[in-house]
Amino acid sequence: MKNPPNSKRPANLVYLEFPFGLRGPLHQPGGKRIQREQSVRVRFRLLAPSGRTIGSALIGLLMNASFAVLGLAGGLVIFVLAVLGFLLLLAIFAIGTYNRLVALRNRYRNAFSQIDVQLKRRYDLIPNLVETAKGYLQHERGTLEAVITARNAAFAANARAAQQPGEAGAMKELSGAEAALTGSLGRLLAIAEAYPDLKANQTMARLMEELASTENKVTFARQAYNDSVMGYNTAREVFPSNVVAGMFQFGPAELFEISEPAERTAPKVSFS
Repeated sequence: MKNPPNSKRPANLVYLEFPFGLRGPLHQPGGKRIQREQSVRVRFRLLAPSGRTIGSALIGLLMNASFAVLGLAGGLVIFVLAVLGFLLLLAIFAIGTYNRLVALRNRYRNAFSQIDVQLKRRYDLIPNLVETAKGYLQHERGTLEAVITARNAAFAANARAAQQPGEAGAMKELSGAEAALTGSLGRLLAIAEAYPDLKANQTMARLMEELASTENKVTFARQAYNDSVMGYNTAREVFPSNVVAGMFQFGPAELFEISEPAERTAPKVSFS
């Protein structure tokens, strides 16, 4: 190794020269060919402080290369950490949204269980009411049988809805059965108005009072259920929670609605 005699070269640069031989034919005057060895020198420039040895320059080169690799690796690590952080936040959001939808679904199901309790009490009162009225309404057997038939249909529909609260088919069936039962009860109580002895019956009066109280409780329970269903349906439909709802198959819940305005109030008959 030797440095070229160039006084203008930077002081902090060193040069390496590697000679190697090349042979090739040369033509002399007269057509005679001779072989001549030529040497070619290749120069490499290494960044090194002035006055340092080539070994120190090589070490510096390796260190610079190491720092470059570490810089590249550091950038890759930052990218990987950013991706992992994003995935972690996404997982936290998905878990939180899933748990919220489960809580809202359980809430409306629990609200329906309160409806179920009150409807069962109502279904238990109706046969006693019909049995009491039967002794006074000998000529209204068809009306009494219609009440019992509607009561049995509503009881069965409620049992199916209790197994699948919020399911559209079950809730619509229950709404229709309850509408038919309310209508048949209304006709029975309207007929009972024309029978003074039946109105004076203490058992009938007590049953009617319990039935009216139960109807009011059903109304309040139905309103609480519908409010819970609205909260659940809103949560599953808005973005971005609708993505989680779709992934985990959170289906819509059906309201417990009364279709006819006349069916929105319990039948009232005064037995005083």
